[in-house]
Amino acid sequence: MTAITPAEAPLVLRRRAVSVPRYLGMPVALGLVCVALYRYVSTRELDNIEARLLNAAVIREGFMEHLALVGVSTLIVVGLTVPLGIVLTRPFARPVSATVLALANIGQVVPSLGVIVLLAILFTVGFRYAVVALVLYAFLPVLRNTMVGLQQVDPALLESGRGMGMTRLTLLRRIELPLAVPVVLAGIRTALTINVGTATIGAFTNAGGLGTIIFSGIVQNRRTVLLTGAVLAAVLALALDHLAGIAEDLLRPRGL
Repeated sequence: MTAITPAEAPLVLRRRAVSVPRYLGMPVALGLVCVALYRYVSTRELDNIEARLLNAAVIREGFMEHLALVGVSTLIVVGLTVPLGIVLTRPFARPVSATVLALANIGQVVPSLGVIVLLAILFTVGFRYAVVALVLYAFLPVLRNTMVGLQQVDPALLESGRGMGMTRLTLLRRIELPLAVPVVLAGIRTALTINVGTATIGAFTNAGGLGTIIFSGIVQNRRTVLLTGAVLAAVLALALDHLAGIAEDLLRPRGL
C-alpha cells in the first residue's frame, strides 16, 4: 500500500469524514424499515397460518437460505467470469469473444423462472440447481464488465509498461486489472442485485429462501405474510448493494 504523504493527509481525512454519513445512512434507513415492519406485524391479529409462517425461526431460516443462494451463486459467477473475461480480451481469443458473449446472453434472454424450472425438470429440485440457474442468469453482467474494464485501459499505458520491460503477466497484474477494478465491481454489484430478486423464484423448486414466505403468502392469500417476505427481500437487496458500493470505494485504485 502506498504511504500517505503529509500533504495528502487532510484530503484523505476529509474524504473519510464525508464518506461516514453516506455509509451509515442506508443501514439506518433499512433498520428503520425493519422496525416499522416488526411493529406492523406485531400489531396484527395473526391467525394460525400467519403465525406459523411469520415465526422468528422460519424467517431466520428463510433469510439465511436466501443469503446462501445469493452468496454461493455470486462467488461462482465471479470465479468463472473474471478469468474468462481476462482470457477473452487477450489477442488470441478476440475472434471468439463475440460468440462467447452471445452464449452468455442466453441466461438473460430466457426468463429466470424458465431457467429454474427447466433445470428442475431436467435434473431435480433443491438448493444446488437453483444456484446453477442463478449462475446462468448473473453470468453476463460480470463477464461483460470484466471485458469492458480491461478493454478500456489506455493503450499508451500498456505501451509505457512494455517500454519499462514489463511482461504480459506483469502488465495484467499491475496495470490492467487495477484500472479495471471499478468496472468489474460494478458488474458484481449488478449480479448481486439480480440474484437477490431471482433467488425468490427458487421457492418453486424447493430451494428455500425468502421466496418461500412470499409465495406462501400468495397461495394462502395472506397479505401480511406476502408483505413481510417482500420487504425483507428488498431490504436484503438494498443492504448487499450498499455493501458492494462500499467495496467499490475501498478497492478503487487511488486517483480514479
